[in-house]
Amino acid sequence: MPRVKNSVATRRRRKKVLKLAKGAYAGRSKLFKSAKETVLRGMNYSYRDRRVKKREFRGLWIARINAAVRANGLKYSEFMHGLKQIGLEIDRKVLADVAANDPAGFTAIVDRVRGGLGQAAAQ
Repeated sequence: MPRVKNSVATRRRRKKVLKLAKGAYAGRSKLFKSAKETVLRGMNYSYRDRRVKKREFRGLWIARINAAVRANGLKYSEFMHGLKQIGLEIDRKVLADVAANDPAGFTAIVDRVRGGLGQAAAQ
């Protein structure tokens, strides 16, 4: 078998993987092969979940807006339709924040939307 002279790169690569596996249980943070599998799986999860996080937040914002709108006697779908009709372009993230932190301001927005829906129905 030929002699392999690449210890510096090999050690550096292994140290990098073991450093990323820090905090894993038992051999998963100590043994290179197990650590490599753990790190690979963790990287895949983190890549996937950076995208999933966006979906989950949108769902959370919609739930918060829906709760606040229903407290003001309107449905979420009617509210969003009314927003588009009156030309008020506020995204769901901001609406959810306003609903949670400024109920009076959100009520004013709902009243404006309700007025716009009334005018649209009259036409």
